[in-house]
Amino acid sequence: MDIAVTPLDPADDARAHEAHKIMAAAVAADIPDFPPVTEKRFFGMLRHPWPGISWHHAVAYLDGVPAGYLEIGLPELDNLDNAEIELSVHPAHRRRGVGRALFEYATGVVRGLGRKRIAGMALDALPGGVARDPAGAAFAEAMGAKPALQEVRRRLDTTTLDHEALDAMLAAARAKSTGYSLVLWRGSTPDDLIDDVAYLDGRLLSDAPMGDLEWEAENIDAARVRAGEAVKAARGRRSYSAGARHDETGRLVAFTVIDSGDVDWHAFQQITLVEPNHRGHRLGALVKVENLRHAMAHEPAVRAIDTWNAGANDHMIAINEAMGFRPVDGWQNWQLSV
Repeated sequence: MDIAVTPLDPADDARAHEAHKIMAAAVAADIPDFPPVTEKRFFGMLRHPWPGISWHHAVAYLDGVPAGYLEIGLPELDNLDNAEIELSVHPAHRRRGVGRALFEYATGVVRGLGRKRIAGMALDALPGGVARDPAGAAFAEAMGAKPALQEVRRRLDTTTLDHEALDAMLAAARAKSTGYSLVLWRGSTPDDLIDDVAYLDGRLLSDAPMGDLEWEAENIDAARVRAGEAVKAARGRRSYSAGARHDETGRLVAFTVIDSGDVDWHAFQQITLVEPNHRGHRLGALVKVENLRHAMAHEPAVRAIDTWNAGANDHMIAINEAMGFRPVDGWQNWQLSV
């Protein structure tokens, strides 16, 4: 049995198609309720990388057959000691050393670039929840990684929305948010809000619970926000945003984003941030509920919206659950010093 790991050039169509088939099969087997990894989505991610991160890709061959795919993300504007990896092994070729070969390859690349830590995620089943293969967590532990931050994916079934409950949430939020105005937008951030969005976006990793994960706040400015918007557009993602503007100062002090792509029944609830000095006015609930309705007005085919929260993020979890989001599975962040 021979395992060879070969770097993948994103411009290499043949090898990229091999990588796509591996990832698509792995996701279908491991997270069957997830939207399928279409070629459009995969090639969008491969050829339109997220700004501020350089990427290294590789394919593992088992006796000449494509069997595993690896992505290594290397932050270039912050977190310069860190690397993140995503490792996929085709279900037909598991437990034959492919994952270990890819991990050893990744470790070599990361060490060679002077990085000190590797982070990655593995699925967990939740008590009483859907079944999940524990092999990912067992593999991470066998490689010497330590659990650093537990997150939970929650899903909103939009076909069963309780609109009376949402109306009550909005009424309560509006009563507490006097002095703030709602702002809605699609796609690119309006020029007069871009600096405030960059500031709030940059707070995410300092405000959210991070457990033992050694990951510093990102350096976000308007140019980086614009670069991210360009990547989303190139990947075919559609974004819907809601913000709360403080009337006295004119500053945007809270915002949230939902985005969707090539699978019309699915969307992701992304970032939600409230500036600490403006908490206590239910701005998080205000922008999330308003933005849900904003997105659904433009994406009526969406039936499922997924979001993630750290297990310790009680406030945001409470808002999500009041909206109807329900736990599906756990996503453990693992970390390894190299």
